[in-house]
Amino acid sequence: MRKYFTQYMRAKGTTLTLGAALCSMMLAPLPVAAQQKFVSIGTGGVTGVYYAAGGAICRLVNKDRADHGVRCSVESTGGSVFNVNTIKAGELDLGVVQSDVGYNAYNGEGQFTDSGAYKKLRSVFSIHPEPFTVVAGKDSGVKQFTDLKGKRFNVGNPGSGTRASMEQLLAAMGTDNSFFSLASELRPDEHGQALCDGKIDGFFYGVGHPSANIQDPTTTCGAKIVPLTGEAVDGLVEKYPYYAKVEIPGGLYPGNPDNVPTYGVLATFVTSEDVDDAVVYEVVKAVFNNFEDFKRLHPALSHLVKEDMVKNGLSAPLHPGAEKFYKEQGLL
Repeated sequence: MRKYFTQYMRAKGTTLTLGAALCSMMLAPLPVAAQQKFVSIGTGGVTGVYYAAGGAICRLVNKDRADHGVRCSVESTGGSVFNVNTIKAGELDLGVVQSDVGYNAYNGEGQFTDSGAYKKLRSVFSIHPEPFTVVAGKDSGVKQFTDLKGKRFNVGNPGSGTRASMEQLLAAMGTDNSFFSLASELRPDEHGQALCDGKIDGFFYGVGHPSANIQDPTTTCGAKIVPLTGEAVDGLVEKYPYYAKVEIPGGLYPGNPDNVPTYGVLATFVTSEDVDDAVVYEVVKAVFNNFEDFKRLHPALSHLVKEDMVKNGLSAPLHPGAEKFYKEQGLL
């Protein structure tokens, strides 16, 4: 082997020795691709704001990946609970999670009672408010949530924050899925079509507005947004710090001109303390250093305020990588 290598080098007119050549090869910088760090973001259904927000973040991160070496990919998932569990399993780096789901995960409550507290969960920042949105068919006769008793209703897919919040609301009302004649488990990108096809009478969804997911059924089949109020809602808002009463502004969707009272949570980005500080730092930096661009990437993000994002709705301690950036920027 050495003989052939030496002959080859001589044929090229070089006087490098085999040892020097090999040293040069070993000392040469690795290709950029080999130095890259990959980060994955779990979101939700492809028609929801989670997916749009995750995609926006990845675009901003990837824009400068030649400088910082972090390459970002966005994944459509089952939603908040799925994202927490997959981050815990080390299969996702970051995920979008409802603030109530994050609280329950960190404290081992609600849907995480059996699995126990996930104390490695870390907050990155919060984004848009997510009003719980009840949508009913145009001819369903539903004027308020209690009118849905005995109706065919989509309670959300298993593993989603929407489903967890629906179950909590029903429990506060002293009932469960038997409240409905049919409790379907469709994903968010399926429930609008099912409503317009007459397969269900309504659905429940926690989402930032405006949302294509709500736009489609209101435009296609005249679906109506239904108020979500009452004693059960009052009790939940009073008991849990991550809930607040909000209104869905009128005029956002065809045929829905009035403000609709409801309650909701905040969407938050979370990660694990095991994720590299430098990676989280670069993700946060990409968003906050391109903040106006980020806000323009989806209407639900247009009213974000940096100072609120680093404190509101955060159900777990800040990740050190995020905290470092916020301190450098004077946000903490």
